[in-house]
Amino acid sequence: MSTELSNPQEMKRARRLIVTASIAVPVVVALLFGMPKIKGVDLSFLPPIYASINALTAGVLVVALATIKQGKKEIHRTLIRLALFLSIVFLGCYVAYHITSDPTPYGGAYGYIYYPLLIAHIGLSVAVIPLVLFTYLWAWQGDFAKHKKWTRFAWPIWMFVAISGVVVYRMIAPYYG
Repeated sequence: MSTELSNPQEMKRARRLIVTASIAVPVVVALLFGMPKIKGVDLSFLPPIYASINALTAGVLVVALATIKQGKKEIHRTLIRLALFLSIVFLGCYVAYHITSDPTPYGGAYGYIYYPLLIAHIGLSVAVIPLVLFTYLWAWQGDFAKHKKWTRFAWPIWMFVAISGVVVYRMIAPYYG
């Protein structure tokens, strides 16, 4: 990638932005559930869309891993940027839905699977933000040794979050009102 961030001031600024985003995103998402909902806006069509975005993200991550193992760095870079973009689009859809809709309670017989999966999904979706962003930053900076080291944690967690998001959606979808 670029070595534009080799300047210590720019690196410090980038790290600060990552830390800020890593705190702000989960806090804002958590606050959504306690806020009054915007009425008169029907975004009930969004959950299957953002579940599909999660599925697409998982697919892109698999292909990105395969391409880097084949030494295709440019394709890998493009795919990771696509996965980041998809994650941002997912977040936008998720926030839009949850500022206009009350939470949907799970009503199925498999709560012993659903709730632990949901808790793991939520917890790791918080953890994955700084992991992915710092992993991307190390590559951008050209520190591929650190990038590879962080990827060993970031990639499987990102993949789990993407796949578990689809599974959680599929399990709760019958209970949407």
